Amino acid sequence: MTEGKEEKKGLVLVITGDGKGKTTSALGQAVRAMGHGFKVFFLQFMKGRTYGEHICAEKYLPNLTVRQCGLEKFVIKGKATPADIEEAREGLEMARQAMFSGEYDMVILDEINICMDFGLIPVEEVVELVKNKPPQLDLVLTGRRAPAEIIELADTVSEVKEIKHAYAKGIKARAGIEF
Repeated sequence: MTEGKEEKKGLVLVITGDGKGKTTSALGQAVRAMGHGFKVFFLQFMKGRTYGEHICAEKYLPNLTVRQCGLEKFVIKGKATPADIEEAREGLEMARQAMFSGEYDMVILDEINICMDFGLIPVEEVVELVKNKPPQLDLVLTGRRAPAEIIELADTVSEVKEIKHAYAKGIKARAGIEF
């Protein structure tokens, strides 16, 4: 944990919903926290390609550690492979290590909600992780379809609602916008 900070109760924030912007919102939360000297661990589940946040963190943000635990393919609900499940399980262990290392003030588990929805990670294990997090640690969980048990434990829950998306017009994902 960053030295010199007053004792605080760490919060649990959930960013969910079907709209674009959950990861972007979590990154904004990370930037805000780093502005106050926090060290942030940002773990992306189900993502296996290079995103702009990785490049930016390496070049400009020494207090942001970005890691991934996902394969370079989309996982389809009900069609997860043993490799998909193994990647998610390894990610959960990486999250646990970061949370309890004492090195970080904030841990962001990007797309963990969808991992639970897809059955890659048992909801009960994430519930236990949330319940037993270090008291001062801020924890952010993102992804569509956050389970009711996680929503109940959270201090703050935000839902991102899709009104309109360029993808529906046939516009492909773009660097700097979607990744």
